[in-house]
Amino acid sequence: MADTRAGTASVSLSERLYEMSSSDPKGELVDRTGVSEEDLAQIARLMAALVGLRDTEREVAEASREYMQLGAQDMRGLHFLIVAKNRGEVVTPGMLASHLKISAASTTKLLNRLERGGHITRSVHPVDRRAFAIEITPETQAAAMQTVGKQQAKRFISAARLTPDQRETVISFLEDMTDKLSLKNADWAPGSAAS
Repeated sequence: MADTRAGTASVSLSERLYEMSSSDPKGELVDRTGVSEEDLAQIARLMAALVGLRDTEREVAEASREYMQLGAQDMRGLHFLIVAKNRGEVVTPGMLASHLKISAASTTKLLNRLERGGHITRSVHPVDRRAFAIEITPETQAAAMQTVGKQQAKRFISAARLTPDQRETVISFLEDMTDKLSLKNADWAPGSAAS
């Protein structure tokens, strides 16, 4: 329901989600002393923009998985293999497991699935004959690059439009926000460093 109070423009609840006056009206979560109303409004717009980016990334990821007919873990694995191929690096199952943070058994299942789908090939490692080398097939790489890759690469345009100083500001902001939001600092989260 829209806000119809006198003197207030009609604004939906969804548009107020990131206003501190709506999410933390008593200042129990964030001390806003000395922060102007204009700054609070701009911060709310910034938070809404981050959510918009996250929602768009989720939509693109879902559409990518649907297009490629693969799961999220499969797509992450293929991205790793594309980068490795572009850099001339040989990927082993252990490297892929480490990157995806999954067990050896889960890696074997993933590789079997990707191989059955014609997305990867396995061959004897060129140096360590006891290991396998995993490589993305040219067909899957081309399909991923011409669709998902092209869409994801559009982020570069936004980053390139910024000045070097603006990019450093954005980098610092995102790194700081990532650190503050990290579960390593949340004593309530199971398995956190703080618990």
